[in-house]
Amino acid sequence: MADFGLYAYQEEVVERALRRENIIIWLPTGGGKTRAAVYVAKRHLETTPRAKVVLLVNKVHLVDQHYTKEFKPHLGRDYTLVPVSGESEEKDFFGKVVKASDVVICTAQILFNALTNTEEHKHVELSDITLLIIDECHHTNKDSVYNKVMGCYVEKKLKGERPLPQVLGLTASPGTGSAKILDKAVEHVLQICANLDSTIVSTKNCTLELKSKVPRPIKTYDIVEKRLEDPFGDHLKWMMQQIHDFMVLPADFRLRQSGTQEYEADVVILEQRGVQEKNRLLAQCALHLREYNDALLIHDTLRMMDAYRSLEDFYSIKSVRAIDGIDFFLLGLFQENQVELKNLAGDPRYENPKMSKLESTLLKQFGPEVQSRAILFSKTRKSIHCLNEWVLTNEALQEAGIKAAVLTGAGNGVTYMTQNEQADTIRRFRQGSLNLLISTSVAEEGLDIPECNLVVRYGLLTNEIAQQQASGRARARDSQYSVVAQKGGREVSRELTNEYLEELTGEAIAKVQNMSPQVFDRKINELQTQAVIRRKVEEKQKAEKRRRNTPASIQLLCRNCFKVVASGSDIKLVDNVHYVNVSPDFKEHYKVGGQVVLEKTFEDWEPGRTISCNNGSCNKEWGFEMKYKQIALLPNIAIKHFALETPNGRVTVKKWKDITFTVEDFSFEEYCEDNFPDIFD
Repeated sequence: MADFGLYAYQEEVVERALRRENIIIWLPTGGGKTRAAVYVAKRHLETTPRAKVVLLVNKVHLVDQHYTKEFKPHLGRDYTLVPVSGESEEKDFFGKVVKASDVVICTAQILFNALTNTEEHKHVELSDITLLIIDECHHTNKDSVYNKVMGCYVEKKLKGERPLPQVLGLTASPGTGSAKILDKAVEHVLQICANLDSTIVSTKNCTLELKSKVPRPIKTYDIVEKRLEDPFGDHLKWMMQQIHDFMVLPADFRLRQSGTQEYEADVVILEQRGVQEKNRLLAQCALHLREYNDALLIHDTLRMMDAYRSLEDFYSIKSVRAIDGIDFFLLGLFQENQVELKNLAGDPRYENPKMSKLESTLLKQFGPEVQSRAILFSKTRKSIHCLNEWVLTNEALQEAGIKAAVLTGAGNGVTYMTQNEQADTIRRFRQGSLNLLISTSVAEEGLDIPECNLVVRYGLLTNEIAQQQASGRARARDSQYSVVAQKGGREVSRELTNEYLEELTGEAIAKVQNMSPQVFDRKINELQTQAVIRRKVEEKQKAEKRRRNTPASIQLLCRNCFKVVASGSDIKLVDNVHYVNVSPDFKEHYKVGGQVVLEKTFEDWEPGRTISCNNGSCNKEWGFEMKYKQIALLPNIAIKHFALETPNGRVTVKKWKDITFTVEDFSFEEYCEDNFPDIFD
């Protein structure tokens, strides 16, 4: 193993995998789990007839990263390796790719699709794979796609079906699953082991070497006092009270303290209730209160002007949607107070003290003659863009030589990044043309980011897994891990709780590792049997839910103006992904906007223009038109923008999977016959 460059602690944790046991490698971030997995894969390929290694990842960018950085350099000369993601053409004939390759690196969704697809060129059996490696395997729980893949495995195992692949999981922390006491934390660790059909392995004999190779950062709490005066926040709360008085809360409903996540949860429920009770006053007031609460949350974390601009942006869009007196009141309230709010937001006497503390924390690490790298973690995409603007316009930070950029998850929309933008930002950070990443949780795990001297957590309430992942980014010698927070605030108490939970995770793992093989196997079998039964019951319940109503008995209403615009029978499912309205009459209810631009291209369809409600001045966004097979122009709608009138009353759902009627598959042939009858004569 020495010629492969493994440390002794890595050699120790792979021993049982080399004996073909199913194991989970538990090593801290930066401990070289992936390198250990590459070594296991190499030995497996050398010693196993017709070996087939599949590495599963949970994020698209990790496909190319693991392929380029780890697997190809060590295995590429002697074996056929193929990276496959949703963006690669290989996904369309994945079954053939697996047959023709020695090592496949792919997202878990692609393998799950292949396990459930009946088309020969796309289908894969678990028995085709001899070694299944699962990266960041603590995500193998509940309804995650990792757990769906392993659910197929466990079901076959319990039925006695063989062969099955050897399983190798990799994690920096399985966590406690929100458990606060040891027995419950042990149950959580056992459940992860059962889901992966694996034993958890860590270093016992080489802990000193591990600590020296992966040093822990020096942790500091950079605490600030609460604002003595807060006229901007007070004015926002006064405006919210005007809305409370205007809408008249139901007698059985209580809103918790404004400016909190709990209040946001309350107004989300209130909006749903307003829609369900056909009470537009309640629904619209709740939507506006959510925006004010969001401004208070921003005000607590960022600059006052950032909070003001979030409201200004909302009302600049909302101003074209005044349908009735409710909207005129809500718009008028903001417009009447807009100048006052802006003046208060620009008053430096009341600025957020956390911002000056964040500035001093960064300046301790950066200077014109100091070579440092840092990551600043914050909660939302909106907050990291505001922080980036602050850094770029802050004279002291610019004089200290800080060169910052944002790093967010990949997706569609102005606050997301493309895969290429992500890769380019990380490359520039590695090369030194950037020295501060301002990031959401995307940088906590998986990404190949170089050692940092400083990690700052700012305005974050996360679990112990995310905290450990973030802390593991500060890997340079004598690095700092800073929590910038308000005295007595929730961030500090959450951070202290996470420190306790990190210790509890270690204790729970030790207890599981010390179980006798007989007791461990019995518990694992019990949990696996229960999981299979639970899954079958849930599938039956979902099927029954979908049969609760007929499509024709469902009406779709615009969620903003409540106008009926479609029937459930108008909706069809394209390629098991897109819910489209095939009724020609639907076009009368919407208007088109700007062209939708997606980074990816697709085999059978391309995006068209956005669509929105054309009832008066409603303008509620509904989705976008998609061109299918270069012929069919189909309105692709998001169910969260509609209310559903059912035989049992009006309801709202977030996702299509939650609807209570069955949607038939879209027939391209029928569509063409209906819309182009002359070519079939």
